[in-house]
Amino acid sequence: MNIASSENSLPKRIKRHVTGREKSFFASTSPGLESVCLNELDDELKDFLSQRFAAGKAFVEDKGGINFKGRIQDCYISNLYLRTANRVLMRIGEFKATNFLQLEKKLSKFPWELYLPASENFLPEINVSTKQSRLYHKAAISQIFSESINKLPAQNGTLSSFKPLLTQKIFVRSVNDRFEISIDSSGELLYRRGIKTHIAKAPLRETIAAAVLKLCGYNGSEILFDPMCGSGTFSIEAAMIAQNIPAGWFRGFAFMHWPCYAPESWAYLKRKAESQIKSICTPTIFASDIDLIACDVFLSCIKQYDFLKMIDVRQKDFFDLSSSVSKEKTGLIVINPPYGHRMGNEAESIKLFQSICKKLKKDFSGWKVGIIASDITLLKNLPFMLKSQTLYHGGLKICLLYGRII
Repeated sequence: MNIASSENSLPKRIKRHVTGREKSFFASTSPGLESVCLNELDDELKDFLSQRFAAGKAFVEDKGGINFKGRIQDCYISNLYLRTANRVLMRIGEFKATNFLQLEKKLSKFPWELYLPASENFLPEINVSTKQSRLYHKAAISQIFSESINKLPAQNGTLSSFKPLLTQKIFVRSVNDRFEISIDSSGELLYRRGIKTHIAKAPLRETIAAAVLKLCGYNGSEILFDPMCGSGTFSIEAAMIAQNIPAGWFRGFAFMHWPCYAPESWAYLKRKAESQIKSICTPTIFASDIDLIACDVFLSCIKQYDFLKMIDVRQKDFFDLSSSVSKEKTGLIVINPPYGHRMGNEAESIKLFQSICKKLKKDFSGWKVGIIASDITLLKNLPFMLKSQTLYHGGLKICLLYGRII
C-alpha cells in the first residue's frame, strides 16, 4: 500500500505505521545456539522488554534464530543486551509475486521512505534467497529492489566524500512465491562489541564465548580461569557479564539511521542500563597464555577500560599453573586450545587435548569446566564425564564439552 507522502506528513506516517505498531523481529544466531538465545530473551530480558510479554509465549524458536513481536524500543533493547545473537532483523513487508512484472508493481507501491534513511550517502545492500519460487534469479531480483529504492528522492543525489557512507542491509526471502522483506537493525554483526582492536590467531567470536559461559552456568559471582586466553575473548565477555555491562554498550547500530529512530528513547535505555552496571576492581578473572606478545597486547586493551580491571593477565604456561592456587577456591575454567592447522596435525591436537584433561583432573577437581574440542569423538579421551554441545565457528563444526570435573 502506498500512501501519498509529503515532508510534513512523513513523521505522522512513521508514527502510525512503524513506531505506533507492533512489528515482527528475528534475532539470528549461529546454528545450535537458538535455545541459548531463547533463554536470554525469555529469562534475562523479559523485564526490559514490553510488559505484554508477561501474557503467553512471546518468543518462538526457529531454525537459525528466534522470532518475536515488539515495538521499536524492543528492537533497541535486544540489540543492546543480547550476547549470543548475530543480528536482529525487522520484518517490513510481505507479498506474493510470480513474475518480474508483478514484483515491480508491488515494489512501486512499497513505502521505503518509512524505513530507509534520507541521505544521498545511503547505499542499500540487498541480500536475496529463494526457495521453490518461480522467481529464482537472485541478481535480477536484487536489481529490481535496488531500482525501487533508488527512486526515492534522497537516493538520487551524488555521493559526498564529506559525509560518512550509510549502508543498510535489506534481506529479501522468497519461499513458494511469497516475498518477505526484512531490514537489519544491527549493522555490523553483534559479536563486534566495539572493545577489541587486537586480533589473535583463530580468534573465538564473542557470541560463541558468551554462549559457552552461559552454558557453563557462569553468572559473574565465581572465579574464572582463562589459561589459554589469546586475545582475551572469554575474559572480556565474563567481565561484562559480572558487571552487568550490556553486550552492545560500546558500539552503534544501524537503527540509529532509521527515520523512526528516537534519540531520547535510546538515551533513556542507556541511562537505565548504566544505573545497573556494577564496578568490580578486585581481580576474579585470571587470564594467562604462553604467548608473551598475546598477553602484552591484551594488557594494552585492559588499560583502556576500567571495567577490565577485574582481569588479571599473566604470561604463563597452562601446565605450570600452581595446583595450590586452583584448590584455594573452585570456580569455572574455560579453555579454547589450539587445534587444526594451528597444531600441525590431528595427532598433535589429540595429544594436547589429553594432556589438558589430565592436568584438569589432577589440579582442578571440583571445578566447572568448558573446553572447546575440534571433534566430539574426543569425548572418549576424557578422564571425567562432561556434557557436549555442537557449535559452529566460522563455518567450522566444533564441540563444547562442559560440566564439573569429578
